[in-house]
Amino acid sequence: MLATILLDAAQNTAEQTQELDPMVFYFIIFIGIAIASWVVSYSLKRKFEKFSKEPIRLTGKEVAEKMLRENGIDDVKVTCTPGMLTDHYNPLNKTVNLSESVYNEANVAAAAVAAHECGHAIQHQQAYAPLKLRSALVPVVQFSSNIVTWVILIGLLLVNSLGTTMLLIGICLYGMITLFSFITLPVEINASQRAVGWLEESGVVEREQRDMAVSALRSAAYTYVVAALSALATLLYYIMIFMRRRD
Repeated sequence: MLATILLDAAQNTAEQTQELDPMVFYFIIFIGIAIASWVVSYSLKRKFEKFSKEPIRLTGKEVAEKMLRENGIDDVKVTCTPGMLTDHYNPLNKTVNLSESVYNEANVAAAAVAAHECGHAIQHQQAYAPLKLRSALVPVVQFSSNIVTWVILIGLLLVNSLGTTMLLIGICLYGMITLFSFITLPVEINASQRAVGWLEESGVVEREQRDMAVSALRSAAYTYVVAALSALATLLYYIMIFMRRRD
């Protein structure tokens, strides 16, 4: 009797699970990604605050100029750009742009960021394949980002065949954005590896400080991982809606 009751309960549970709307699972995934994003951002902020108090001999500007010079790059300029977390390498005008705190301060966090951006400059010089692919996709991604929301919105609002077609176009546009997010991962990870290797070899940081730089750059890389997963989850969500629309 007990076995029969347990079997019936298990069957009912299985049937209820099968009847659950897939939207519920995607909602859970989105919540999980949102939590992961907050955790990564919080960890990154804490680490950079901590490592910003660990002094070294050179400012971020000096670290960048030294790394470029020692890698035989003399046509890239190091500039200061306003704001926080605005650090980036621009391959169009060959500039390593460092935020004010990174450019002017001499600490492990500033050195890690400066070296990372110089890692992109070295990738550019060496024609690193993922960087070339990412650069080639930039115009496409910019175009897609500007119109994808409106295209998908129109596709969702229209319930006729035109709406289905617009939704499919929106999925293709968002697919390019998702692809760009995943191509960004090896580019950023490789730049961090170049940065850490050079920081230790050059003697800019001590062994203990090297571990701090690794930790900071690893946390920064996690932000790109979360962004890529978020883009993939959103893409799958739109695909699911499209498949339901076709049914």
